[in-house]
Amino acid sequence: MSVEVVYQWSEDRPGAVLRELDDVRVLADVVTMDGDTVAAGTEGTVVAVWRGGEAYEVEFPEPMGALATVKAKDVIFAGRPVP
Repeated sequence: MSVEVVYQWSEDRPGAVLRELDDVRVLADVVTMDGDTVAAGTEGTVVAVWRGGEAYEVEFPEPMGALATVKAKDVIFAGRPVP
């Protein structure tokens, strides 16, 4: 069953290069929803994919639980969690 779920999940976002729970590194400073600034080079985790990969909701460890919407051109893949 888990294989079927993973298959359906990836098919829901055919244009997205990154997917939920991927680790990413931001290429430019970004402002979080709380107004904090996250410096370029900081790593975070994708928690949502918007408009087929045009932008990503990324959670950063510092400040704790910081969320920012980041355009696709401003992030780069940094890894994928190991099951």
